[in-house]
Amino acid sequence: MRLFISFAALFMSVALLQVSSGGVGPLDALTGLDLGFSQAQVGFLGSAHFVGFFIGCWWAPRLMGSVGHSRAFATFTAMGAIGLAAHVVTTEPYMWAFFRIGSGICVAGCYTVIEAWLQAKVTNETRGRAIASYRVADTGASFVAQFMIGALANLETYIAYNILTILCCASLLPLALTRMPQPKTPSATRLRPALAWACSPMAVAAVLVAALSSASFRMVGPIYGQEVGLTANQIGSFLAAFVAGGAIAQYPVGWLADKYDRRWVMIWLSVAAILSCGFTVAMAGNGTVAIMAASFLFGLTTFPIYSVATAHAHDFARSDQRVELSAALMFFFAVGAIAAPYTTSALIAYFGPAALFYFISVGHVVLVAFGLTRMRIRNAPEDRTRYIYAPRTSFGIGRLLGRSRER
Repeated sequence: MRLFISFAALFMSVALLQVSSGGVGPLDALTGLDLGFSQAQVGFLGSAHFVGFFIGCWWAPRLMGSVGHSRAFATFTAMGAIGLAAHVVTTEPYMWAFFRIGSGICVAGCYTVIEAWLQAKVTNETRGRAIASYRVADTGASFVAQFMIGALANLETYIAYNILTILCCASLLPLALTRMPQPKTPSATRLRPALAWACSPMAVAAVLVAALSSASFRMVGPIYGQEVGLTANQIGSFLAAFVAGGAIAQYPVGWLADKYDRRWVMIWLSVAAILSCGFTVAMAGNGTVAIMAASFLFGLTTFPIYSVATAHAHDFARSDQRVELSAALMFFFAVGAIAAPYTTSALIAYFGPAALFYFISVGHVVLVAFGLTRMRIRNAPEDRTRYIYAPRTSFGIGRLLGRSRER
């Protein structure tokens, strides 16, 4: 309890930021469609978010080095608030995409600052509890954000975006008012994408497919939901079911990943993901409960792949490479997430809502084939790192996880 209280300001900032940022994607999709945006333009908004996310991940450590943690957090929060508030100034979709770049920078930058602050304060004895509390705050706020969507979508546009702007600004208050001294600025993590490929091509492929699944569903899922007849409230529950499935899957999948060859775990998760995609398409006309169950199953089978992939990559890395490897894997996730929403929304526009899950299925088929090929080239390592849940929040997350992977 003392640990949680000492970090309460950081966790409150995380929660407020997640509620704000987690709500803007679905709200943009629903509002944009009501304003006459094409489905491809709505997907482009999601891709723009991840462009900003990539910029924020790269820029945040450098800005912290120049102005410190608190001022960097204030800068990123201001960019996010401006991006949200500016939505009511124009209804031009490409201007909204520009605003979403600001929101993406805000999310990545703020998470980088908070994780650097946590890393400076935790010890090896408290690291596990700190990370667990961090996950609870982040995941819990993500649930709240999804359930807010229906309420926000039923409000006037300027009111809905003002509420998200207020929440974004409020995330600044706990960190600004905390009495915790500002930590020393960590050095910026070097970005070496080639390191991830050198450690594990299989992990890189799995991270790209995980990005394809997650970014497509979270950014384009509202389009799919509307196409199959869900209301705004139901679309929020639809996305929340995905998050719930992913959260519940972490422990059993982690147990399997520590007990068996992680490549087989990824392959069978992909097989299950293909089946869940087919189930989701089949359930589209079978009522709300069936659609929600399909979303839960989709999260259950796709969400853990990123964490299993990172654990597999770290099996082949030295201790001094772990921070850079985590950043390299995040780089590939960002690349996949940038491309996925626009591509899948364009496919929905041409081929209908089922195209979202057909496209994701193709990605998992490729991962299964690639995984089976890699298993013939290289054996599994004898000494393996511990499986841990790997948040997809910043390039510096590996620094916070620290020695958590070591046996």
